[in-house]
Amino acid sequence: MKESTKVFLWVIGILLAVGVVIVLVISSLGPGRIESDLSGPGAKVAVVNLTGTILASRPIVSQLKSLAENRSVKAIVLRVDSPGGGVAASQEIFEEVKAIRDSMKPIVVSMGSMAASGGYYVSCGATRIVANPGTITGSIGVIAMFPNYQKLMGKLGLEMDVIKSGKYKDSGSPFRKMTEADRQYFQGVVESSYGQFLDAVSRERKLPIDKLKKFADGRVFTGEQALGLGLVDTLGSFEDAVSIAAKLGGIKGKPVVVEEKRPRSLADLIFGDFLSKFHFFEKDFVEQPILQYRFGQ
Repeated sequence: MKESTKVFLWVIGILLAVGVVIVLVISSLGPGRIESDLSGPGAKVAVVNLTGTILASRPIVSQLKSLAENRSVKAIVLRVDSPGGGVAASQEIFEEVKAIRDSMKPIVVSMGSMAASGGYYVSCGATRIVANPGTITGSIGVIAMFPNYQKLMGKLGLEMDVIKSGKYKDSGSPFRKMTEADRQYFQGVVESSYGQFLDAVSRERKLPIDKLKKFADGRVFTGEQALGLGLVDTLGSFEDAVSIAAKLGGIKGKPVVVEEKRPRSLADLIFGDFLSKFHFFEKDFVEQPILQYRFGQ
């Protein structure tokens, strides 16, 4: 076996081992759980945090459903600080946000530093959208990226033999160059997902498709610009969003605010803030959907 091939296999083995460890640690954190006391007295505004890349919908949807069914919770604030993520995951969270709004329980989105692409998509279902003047939002669009390792494989003397049932079965494979037919095929998939995004924003924000298309080309906006375009309802801070939610929920006086807090696990005690500070490990080692409503990479 060539020395270069041995090195390549060792590197792959090490990366896989590190990946497994990181996935296990991330998994040990579990889905978001509510540690705050919802049984105490007083009408409450519950806060749910949607932070980072949207890879899965179940933890957030589960939280939202639980709070929607809790009678002491009169309103919900969804704090969004995300560049977006998977198309299906973003759509599922959006549908749950919209369902809560339509059930007549107010749900107010408070945009943090960024609520772009999928982060904006999920926000569209809310009763109100509150953005900071400097929030980065928008980025209405879809992206699909496919790595190509063909040249690297050639240098290492490696080849991939493929047996497939149809011409498109290995489309997007990292081991061969994308053909024009592949490109047209995936462009159609992207355009379909983009159309779904446009329809959702047009319907929820009451913006005509023709007007929306003029700026729904992937570009981002500040919160101030987004307000002028009709993408958000008002400018304000997190505290402003809580006040708006309390008022919409019929709460008089200062509301009781309860916020999701994840109980500290063994991984937290061992690694401290390591995992949160190096979130890119999650990006590199947790499988992400190819099709994404996402700003930046």
